[in-house]
Amino acid sequence: MAQSTQKVELLAPAGTPEKLEIAIHYGADAVYLAGKEFSLRNFSANFSPDEMLAARRLTREQNVRMYVAVNVYPRDSEERAIADYLDFLKTVEPDALIIADPGIFIQARRQLPQIPLHVSTQANTTSSATATFWKQLGATRVNAARELSLEEIKNMASHSGVEVEAFVHGAMCMAYSGRCLLSSYLTQRDSNRGMCSQPCRFHYTVMEQTRPGKHFPIAEDSRGAYLFNSRDLCMIEHLPALIDAGIRSFKIEGRMKSVHYLAGVVKVYREAIDAWYRDPQAFRVQEHWLTELAAISHRGYCTGFYFGDPDQTAVNIDNLVIPGYRFVAQVLGPAAHGGVKVLVKNKIAVGERVDVLSPGVAARQDMIRKITDEYGISQPLAQPGSEAIVYLDMPPDRLDLIRRPEEREETKGP
Repeated sequence: MAQSTQKVELLAPAGTPEKLEIAIHYGADAVYLAGKEFSLRNFSANFSPDEMLAARRLTREQNVRMYVAVNVYPRDSEERAIADYLDFLKTVEPDALIIADPGIFIQARRQLPQIPLHVSTQANTTSSATATFWKQLGATRVNAARELSLEEIKNMASHSGVEVEAFVHGAMCMAYSGRCLLSSYLTQRDSNRGMCSQPCRFHYTVMEQTRPGKHFPIAEDSRGAYLFNSRDLCMIEHLPALIDAGIRSFKIEGRMKSVHYLAGVVKVYREAIDAWYRDPQAFRVQEHWLTELAAISHRGYCTGFYFGDPDQTAVNIDNLVIPGYRFVAQVLGPAAHGGVKVLVKNKIAVGERVDVLSPGVAARQDMIRKITDEYGISQPLAQPGSEAIVYLDMPPDRLDLIRRPEEREETKGP
């Protein structure tokens, strides 16, 4: 396999300023985020104007590219507000905007001619001709529709003349390129405007017309059947094939996912990408990469549509959720006498065995030897939401995560 001359980009979600720091710490080349409006994840905290300007300063300092999603499908009544928002983004100067709607695309091209434009997966780019169409309009990158096979994506990358980005990990949507109306019909929350209530994760039953009120399970599950509930995408074992296909950017799903999810996934794909570029011929998937991804709560992994295998796109009818670790603390920085100051996410106690998640190395085991408050007074435990000083055998670095192993049995999630 010939080595690519341009290293593939690892693109990570940043739903909040905290997650932005985590994505950078664990090795993202680029991040995608959004303001409080006009993106498809309105229930993520997202970024205020001041936070977005601060994010731009941070990404420049860290040499990380920052893309801003403006990928809603707008209404006429929002034209003025979108124009004002684009004017604000002119002051932010992101490395690119992510857009799905042709109207916003043309408006952004007019108002921000100096900012590159990336075409969102919501635009369902399914052919080389469509990718070329977007290039002729001024796009520098398209996110390939998730319905495409790897061979189709490879053909697009070879023949369209525009950069191709593709999702490699995270939740899958049952709707065509993520454009779903179920949420609008069932909960009056428009998923195409950032308010999806995730009805694909609901459970459903059948009711016979002459027996109202009597519900029949569709599958042998007393709680109902999860007809639209897809498994999660995981392409770590096929990374060389993705690189060989000419994909320019590996995108991780999850602006609304946890800090623990973000850290673990970015860390693994960073290590894998770097390992391939160091020596493509010697590249092997490492066991600790698979262990780490398995440690993150997920709905069962699959390869989606990449290889045309119908078993990989079968629904997760039991709503299987595979638990991993309990995220207990995030390191804020060093403290006196070898301790570290942490933000406690879940209760921790002296004597607990924990894992420490750091960039570039396998997760290591450690133990909480001592906990003190800010005044140095010893405490037997620390509660969620508090800040504490903890002492381990080996002090972790700022932004490292501390977690506790959970029971590794499969459970049925909501």
